[in-house]
Amino acid sequence: MEESNKDNESCGGDVSPLSPKLIRLALPVVILVFGFAVYAILSREPEEKKRPKALPRAIKTRVAELALQDYETVVRTQGIVRPYNEVTLTAQVSGRIVKIMPEFEDGAFFNEGDVLLELDETDFQTAVIAARAALARSKTVFAQEQTRANQARLNWEDLGYDEEPNELVLRLPQLREAEANVKSSEAQLARAETDLKRAKVRAPYSGRVRQRIVGLGQTIGGATPLGTIFAIDFAEVRLPIAGRDMAFLTLPEETGDPAVEVRLRDALNEANDTVWKAQIIRTEGVLDEITLELFAIARIVDPFGRQSGQPPLRIGHPVVGFIPGKVLKDVYAIPRVAVRKLENIFLVDKSDLTLSQLTISPIFSDEDYLIVRHPAITLDKYLATTHLIYAPDGAKAEILPEVGDEPVAQATEVAPKAGAKKST
Repeated sequence: MEESNKDNESCGGDVSPLSPKLIRLALPVVILVFGFAVYAILSREPEEKKRPKALPRAIKTRVAELALQDYETVVRTQGIVRPYNEVTLTAQVSGRIVKIMPEFEDGAFFNEGDVLLELDETDFQTAVIAARAALARSKTVFAQEQTRANQARLNWEDLGYDEEPNELVLRLPQLREAEANVKSSEAQLARAETDLKRAKVRAPYSGRVRQRIVGLGQTIGGATPLGTIFAIDFAEVRLPIAGRDMAFLTLPEETGDPAVEVRLRDALNEANDTVWKAQIIRTEGVLDEITLELFAIARIVDPFGRQSGQPPLRIGHPVVGFIPGKVLKDVYAIPRVAVRKLENIFLVDKSDLTLSQLTISPIFSDEDYLIVRHPAITLDKYLATTHLIYAPDGAKAEILPEVGDEPVAQATEVAPKAGAKKST
């Protein structure tokens, strides 16, 4: 019994020390397994409910109707008003200026024949008196020679000679010399009287003074410039015509060709609604070597409005010219507001309100419209006028109403209702 008890004690003593070790080793493993299980449960994402696929949003735009029409081209150009006749005024005689008229001040108007300035007439009056005296003397000598010639013929006849006397006997050379002296004296008198008249410098035509150069008391010669004047019955504008626009105009090339009407507007003040009428009467016939433009000359009658009462169109004033050209048949006028970069436009199909992009090549353009012919542009489409940043082909369009209008048909995620109105 004692031996068995000892064996039991010995056995119990071997088991009891091993249990805590096993527990210490198993505990971390259990904790790790438990934590992994919890992590796996917590990290599992709940299943999401599938949402229906979103339909593409419609692109909002305003539209305009397309109309097939005949379009009258108008070529726009610019130029500067210039005088058609401008000269430097000079006197025809020499002298000292004693009087300058108000009509010869800078910017003053004058009429044909008006006295602009006067020279000292003393020397010219003296020359007239001397020429008259010389004429009187030559007439006296001529009368004497006529009497002597007549007397010589009578003497010859009294002597009874049958042959005709020669010129020396009849004193004809002396008579011709006396007659020539009379004519020379008459010419000198006419020249002296003309110089006296030229002491008053008169206007050669009705015009205006650009600039007066001389002053009172100045002595001038026959070639001394007095000032610059220009005519006011007409004025001209030199209008450049671009090469691409020449095909739309019929300009006069020769004398007798019909003139082309042109309207002129103020280029300095856009608010000025005055329109001046002019006519293109000729072209220069030579293209500019740099710009390859042809210059047309337009004439303006009564530019200062002295007879018509219109506002004056001054020399040097820049103007905008509008020249009517040929009529283009069966074209579409695309407003510039609807044109994007690289001359692209967007069309909206009237049936399903889908967008399509189109690149156009205009046959004519002005400041408002691009004129085109294109098989893809038809009357069953609208023209999108809103600036669209992104508009892929085939996208649905929602037509916005114009200001003050009721909404028109809209393209939503579903097809438009049958019979819906699709015009702006």
